[in-house]
Amino acid sequence: MAQNKRLAAARAKVVAGKAYALDEAVALVKGNATAKFDETVEIALNLGIDPRHADQMVRGFVSLPNGTGKTLRVGVFARGPKAEEAKAAGADVVGAEDLMEQVQAGEIAFDRCIATPDMMALVGRLGKILGPRGLMPNPKLGTVTMDVKGAVLAAKSGQVEYRAEKTGIVHAGVGKASFGADKLAENVRAFVDAVQKARPAGAKGTYLKKAALTSTMGPGVQLDVSAFAG
Repeated sequence: MAQNKRLAAARAKVVAGKAYALDEAVALVKGNATAKFDETVEIALNLGIDPRHADQMVRGFVSLPNGTGKTLRVGVFARGPKAEEAKAAGADVVGAEDLMEQVQAGEIAFDRCIATPDMMALVGRLGKILGPRGLMPNPKLGTVTMDVKGAVLAAKSGQVEYRAEKTGIVHAGVGKASFGADKLAENVRAFVDAVQKARPAGAKGTYLKKAALTSTMGPGVQLDVSAFAG
């Protein structure tokens, strides 16, 4: 009951149908994040695309200037010197056949998976497990690479993956409610800018249709997308 009252009070502060300037939206979301834990601030972008067509898929990574406030677990498939490089860079789990066996046994102790090119024949056997979880390494996303150190450090420093869903919506966490308003706004701008730059050639008409900001337990706040026009 208390939670329902809290949510109702938070919703009362948000004007239905109003598109807020970014700074206003951030202030509202932070003010409404009153849960007993540090809520994640999330953004959702409604794009004018149809991801069912290959030339309209939107997917990539963006490094948020102020990080995400979340510790990402990184798994690396590599051998020899590259495995040592991954460990030195801070990877949480590193291995080859042994790591493959862990994954096959249902032990997936990572949120991002990186692999050196020579390991892809091995990793490919895990496609049915890693694929549905969005964990399959991909050379286009920089997760199949010889620069293991760079990939691990990027993942650990606040790099966020985005991928359009079937409905054309992209969403991601862009920080924590405890972040300063300026830092949250900076992260939002960086995220939207990255998605804007990833506009596929097949997208026609208005690309960024709607945007909303919310916290884990709070109501959504619509953003004025005209501020991101570019």
